[in-house]
Amino acid sequence: MVNESVTAIPFRLFKRVLPQHTDHGGVMWHGGYVAWLEEARVEALNVIDFPYQRFVAAGLDMPVVRLEIRYREALRLGDEVVLESVPHPRLGVRWPWTTRFIRAGVCVADATVELVLVQVQSTLKVVRHPPDEVAKVFETLTGSRKAQSK
Repeated sequence: MVNESVTAIPFRLFKRVLPQHTDHGGVMWHGGYVAWLEEARVEALNVIDFPYQRFVAAGLDMPVVRLEIRYREALRLGDEVVLESVPHPRLGVRWPWTTRFIRAGVCVADATVELVLVQVQSTLKVVRHPPDEVAKVFETLTGSRKAQSK
């Protein structure tokens, strides 16, 4: 993947496997990976000075509509991990991200997450054309000149 962005792609989040992340055998619980994926996306927005609270204040949210994680090696208590997350240009209403979990230079898991932008009302309505400010955030994160929309 070519990095043509002026932003720091991949976005990096540094984590350590703590006791609350593990089962009784000291192996990281699978749900902990999902929580870290969410944290990585939120922190990427903070890096470009667009805190997730601005989505919420605008009546918007970005729920996950697809998630796939491939576990290659178990993470264990005390492991230091770097999540390398890459946001990709929107594909229609879906906004895909890929993340690699790196321990000591080795990819121990990778994930693909797809989100959609929705208006939060009595029901969730998919936003096909994001507000200009949000479209610019997508473009900044992906490094693209124009995010794709369908």
